[in-house]
Amino acid sequence: MPRQSKTKVVHQTGPIPAGRPGVPNPIDIHVGGRIRMRRIMLGMSQQKLGEALGLTFQQVQKYERGTNRVGASRLWDLSNVLDVPIMFFYEDMDQDIADNSPRLRAGLSETPPPEVDFEPDPMAKRETLELARAYYKIKDPMTRKRVFDLVKSIAKAESGVEID
Repeated sequence: MPRQSKTKVVHQTGPIPAGRPGVPNPIDIHVGGRIRMRRIMLGMSQQKLGEALGLTFQQVQKYERGTNRVGASRLWDLSNVLDVPIMFFYEDMDQDIADNSPRLRAGLSETPPPEVDFEPDPMAKRETLELARAYYKIKDPMTRKRVFDLVKSIAKAESGVEID
């Protein structure tokens, strides 16, 4: 006698989903980017940060990409290890990103969440952070000013726009 398969129908109850499954929330991506930026500014590897937090470097990678959400206690630890206030992780967040909070995505606001078109943040790039770190290692203020002026003049020559 052949086995009959039973199909179980599950009706969803509870909260409204706050995003697409498997897709990181833009706020988590922003927080992760800020973690990465600060880590690189300090010249710290993912391995060293992981050791300071009791994590593997793979777990740090997931936080930095926004794949894994950073819980409140972990954010507290990160702020202490990276020597920044907790609000540092939320600074420079565009309103479009802030509007993607789970509360707003679940329809608990009067306006629908906008579609977010991500542009890479130049401040989150390794190259930018390494350039800033190298710049501040120049001890002579006049040399540092000359480097600054040189970069500004190159940018102006290529873009035609004065850099403030």
